[in-house]
Amino acid sequence: MIGRRTLHTDEKDGAMQAQRISIAQTCLNAAYDKTMAFPDIVGTLINAGFEGYFVDYRRNATTYFLADGESVVLENRPSDGAIAAQFDGAGVSAQVKWAQTNPPGYSYAAFCKNVKALGCAGYIVSFSGRRVLYFGRTAETHVEHFPQ
Repeated sequence: MIGRRTLHTDEKDGAMQAQRISIAQTCLNAAYDKTMAFPDIVGTLINAGFEGYFVDYRRNATTYFLADGESVVLENRPSDGAIAAQFDGAGVSAQVKWAQTNPPGYSYAAFCKNVKALGCAGYIVSFSGRRVLYFGRTAETHVEHFPQ
């Protein structure tokens, strides 16, 4: 199991905190373990009150945001490779399409390794905006909209 790094919250209800952490951790593990499809992960997070998340390859962490301003920060599994200096938006787009087809041999760990090699420093997922913004070390960006 991936360890929890921090929980940024002022919420008094410990049971609710634990439930939100558990849901976020389950979804993160499911991405790595390929036990839930991306649309199912998104649905689970939305139903739990999350409005999006931020994957930070430089800090090796994912932050899940709730609409009330609370957040849960979880440590990602170790990822091979460094973040390239040059951002390749077309290459990142090709990796997203590869992930969407979910072919044999696809894994989230491989996706992470590949997009880092293409200069992706992280990405922000907006459920209400139905998009993902990928960015490089120089703040270059590439936006992917959720499939219809």
